[in-house]
Amino acid sequence: RILVTGSTGFLGQHLARALLERGHQVWMLGRHFESAGWLLAAGAAKVQADLRDRNAVIGACAHMDAVYHAGALSAPWGPSADFYAINVGGTECVLAGCAQHSVGRLVFVSSPSVLFNGRDQHLLTDAAPYPARFISTYSASKKLAEDRVNAAIRRGLPALIVRPKAIFGPGDTSLFPRLILAARARRLPQIGSGRNLVDLTYVDNVVHALLAALGAPRALGNTYTITNDEHVPLWDVIRAVLRRLDLPARLRRLPVAAALGLARLMELRAQLTGREPLITRYSVAVLARTQTYDISAARHDLGYRPVVSVAEGINRTLADLRAPARYAPSAFAASQ
Repeated sequence: RILVTGSTGFLGQHLARALLERGHQVWMLGRHFESAGWLLAAGAAKVQADLRDRNAVIGACAHMDAVYHAGALSAPWGPSADFYAINVGGTECVLAGCAQHSVGRLVFVSSPSVLFNGRDQHLLTDAAPYPARFISTYSASKKLAEDRVNAAIRRGLPALIVRPKAIFGPGDTSLFPRLILAARARRLPQIGSGRNLVDLTYVDNVVHALLAALGAPRALGNTYTITNDEHVPLWDVIRAVLRRLDLPARLRRLPVAAALGLARLMELRAQLTGREPLITRYSVAVLARTQTYDISAARHDLGYRPVVSVAEGINRTLADLRAPARYAPSAFAASQ
């Protein structure tokens, strides 16, 4: 009996499907189930609740053997109060439910962005320290959520943290779709030198890691970064994707300093208008800086091995993205 929060989202739906295929009883906690009807038809049970509803979340944890807490507000922009209420407060509700109902294992889905300081970072380990200041409200809120989970672990809660990096795949509405939309509108510059390396993670690999985390005996109490373990040149990948979609791949170069200045102005305007800015300082840093990780701990403790390469993952993703209706609106900032 497994509860999955955030189960109506991109990662959550892939995870719920995999759990059902393995014979688990799955309860899906979410607010809107329009896109997840196929999972309900396949046997999943619906728990319609908001993560901020403490009583509903605690009640949903009753009689569960395990909980995957994948629900979060993951966006490039939004009211700070919402990030903290959902990502921190919602996690507190899940922790209370797991403690009250003696759930056997909690797997908390976080993000490597909690380590990002806006500069190049090479082969970070899971034990890398948090930055002195966070580059986005999302990152700050996920760090505070990790603090809550680690405090609960110290009190004896059987839990672990998994940090998947830059998830992509069929059904994604954030990473490649935003870049593609910006390119279609001719609003996608190359930010920086274009030589920065990044780690991407195909969604099936994240699911593989999450399934392994369910039973790995050495995993409890630890934190694991999950990637494809391929350090790829981000802008080479972006250009290859654009060419395959017959979109212009000759991108004008925008220096990082200029992009940060432009993003700052757009953020200030967004604060006045309430509309999401086309670009944020966080998205500038994500697109311009090297971010690679050492996943040896996940390999050792979880037995994690990427099952789908970046190249094959892109093939599968492009097959899904060719329908224009799948493209996400507005900015091209990537979460995770």
